[in-house]
Amino acid sequence: MAIKGNDVHVVAPEVAISFLKGIMPFDTLDEKTLRNLALNCRIDFFPKGTRILTAGTTELTHLYLIQRGGVKAFIENDNGVITLKDFRGEGAYIGALGIIRGTPANLNIETVEDTFCYLLPREIFLALIEKQASFAHFYLKSFSEKVVTTAYKELRHHKVAPRSSDDLYLFSIRVGDLVKTMRKVAASLTIQRAAAFMSEYQVGCLLVHDAVDAEKIVGIITDRDLRNKVVAAGLDFNQPVVTIMNSPVLTVLSQSLCFDVLLKMMTTGIHHLAVEHGGRIIGVITSHDIMLLQGHSPYYLLKEIRVEHQIVGLYPLAQKIPEVIRGLIGEGAKAGNITQMIAILNDHILGRMLTLLENELGPPPVPYCWLLMGSEGRREQTFKTDQDNAILYADPEDEPQRQAAELYFKSFAAKAIDHLVNCGYPLCPGEIMAINPRWCQPLSVWKQYFDRWVAAPEPQELLNATIFFDFRCGFGKEQLADNLRDHLNRSMKGQDLFLFHLARQCTETRVPLSFFKNFIVERDGQHKNRLDIKRQGLTPFVDFARVLALKSGLKETNTLARLKVLMAAGEIQTDLWSAASEAYELQMQQRLVHQLKQIEAGILPDNYIDPADLSDLERRMLKDAFAVIERLYSVLNRLYPGA
Repeated sequence: MAIKGNDVHVVAPEVAISFLKGIMPFDTLDEKTLRNLALNCRIDFFPKGTRILTAGTTELTHLYLIQRGGVKAFIENDNGVITLKDFRGEGAYIGALGIIRGTPANLNIETVEDTFCYLLPREIFLALIEKQASFAHFYLKSFSEKVVTTAYKELRHHKVAPRSSDDLYLFSIRVGDLVKTMRKVAASLTIQRAAAFMSEYQVGCLLVHDAVDAEKIVGIITDRDLRNKVVAAGLDFNQPVVTIMNSPVLTVLSQSLCFDVLLKMMTTGIHHLAVEHGGRIIGVITSHDIMLLQGHSPYYLLKEIRVEHQIVGLYPLAQKIPEVIRGLIGEGAKAGNITQMIAILNDHILGRMLTLLENELGPPPVPYCWLLMGSEGRREQTFKTDQDNAILYADPEDEPQRQAAELYFKSFAAKAIDHLVNCGYPLCPGEIMAINPRWCQPLSVWKQYFDRWVAAPEPQELLNATIFFDFRCGFGKEQLADNLRDHLNRSMKGQDLFLFHLARQCTETRVPLSFFKNFIVERDGQHKNRLDIKRQGLTPFVDFARVLALKSGLKETNTLARLKVLMAAGEIQTDLWSAASEAYELQMQQRLVHQLKQIEAGILPDNYIDPADLSDLERRMLKDAFAVIERLYSVLNRLYPGA
């Protein structure tokens, strides 16, 4: 309750304390400090359209905390052109940067609706900054972050308990900071002299420059090249290094985060990358350099997987993946990076297991491809990932080869599925697995499947078959999967009825917000007062991206990658791409953190989130993310009226 006197709105301390406890970073303060703040707070009302601060003019005597309403932050140039910088709502602050720097307001702040703000005197705010390290850290860091990044920060630090022994630096160190003195030799130098230099410098690689232009890097040699191409092959040591070097040199920018470089190494299998700055190569970054940054390294686990010689040895390695991913979440990886890392590690478990299984059963009678579908096909696995797989093999040349292929892949699939279960990947409840004879077929049969689904879409069958349209090659002959994708894209031309049904399925998922923008949750049952963030929140984004990807003939299967390609091709507007990508990643982040907490509590992970467990900021961001779904539906309704 606010009491007005002498133009000052005095507020009851209990009311102020309740408000402060619900916003960052005041929720970290003790009761005594909060009570002192409450006694020094006042509350003011600003009607819609009120200019609260003027850039370069207003002296900041108070920190403003928005209790109700909202403001816009903008700048205006000499010609009166306005550039909108931000919208801020309940729980947000105004004026912190100017108070800390001792300068006038740096942005114009104007209310966009009737707004109430708590005002905290500048001196008291500065005293908190000086005495409370975590309090100061929040404001100083948030100046350079968007609101969504602040939401990720809260998710990490409030929901994922830190482990000091597992500190990661993949997201704070750039590769340029790790580069030491560059070692390079001329292309004409002998292999023996180059090896002597590597021994002298105690390095595992050398860059190779042009014989005439020392600034022009033309290749790289590594200690592995010396072993495999020289010693093992009996090559003359007096040959020039140009005969064994790897060219061209794969490069990364010096400002790249170590995590991005790690992903590139794991994806390409290349352990040495040249670092480029200002168009010039300044050194080399190696997988060993990155592994030294952390204890539970994804790359270290990857190496363990690659050298494992027994299938049973892969079981415990697969169980290490959640711990590696936990560290990435704690350090600050966004959902797109995390799911990509999960996919890489899962793919290597699968690839190594199938390689060892081939050694056990002998080579297959015809080339094959192990298909991954659903979230695996989209590289969007989380901690809860059922098996969704199939076998696609080349059409046999004759009857004996057909029978041999059926027998081989039946046994192969049965053993593979069993091993995957032991690795921790549950069976698919819908039996969409290679062990099901229907999903272990030659290329010609798979083409018939897709032809039938596309040409005569029956709604219920199509609903069950949607998972297949996100297929990719998980292991084996990738050309078979490419052939099937090309066939599908050709079949899609002119199939508007099929796309109409897909669009209708997408828009049938109700946006989980009521008319008054409250969350729509389960009313009763096991998941009462919770919402299914996968089905209600993420699936509309996945379905939307799939419809437009099939319409446009894209080969991409990942949702974020599809959205980006669609934006680049002009199929969706840039602002919609940006909003959809941020909304999708925020929800995926919520899902990952929720499942991680369940795993650490010994609970089987699920997708049901209780909005009451979220902070005000998280709830606000989640509501904003759900609101984007309506924009996606409007695009589909324009393309396919009546969907």
